[in-house]
Amino acid sequence: MTSTIAPTFVQIDARKRASLGSMAKFDQYLVREEPNGTIIFEPAIIMTPAEREFMNDPELVAALARVNANPERRRTRERRGARSTAV
Repeated sequence: MTSTIAPTFVQIDARKRASLGSMAKFDQYLVREEPNGTIIFEPAIIMTPAEREFMNDPELVAALARVNANPERRRTRERRGARSTAV
């Protein structure tokens, strides 16, 4: 079942800007214009190529899901180049 939201009138200013006000639920959108002039705002998430590669690896995604499901199994690790605090 799909819900239909009543249309909202938006006025374009002299600089071709529109205020989305309370309509915008996200901070970033991919915008495209259809041949008939319809402008479509699609919520977007920006990610790095490394993040995309990670998300496309089912084994890594499953491993992260397992760790998040069992936080007590998490281990900390020392950063590279960390200096010893021993005197």
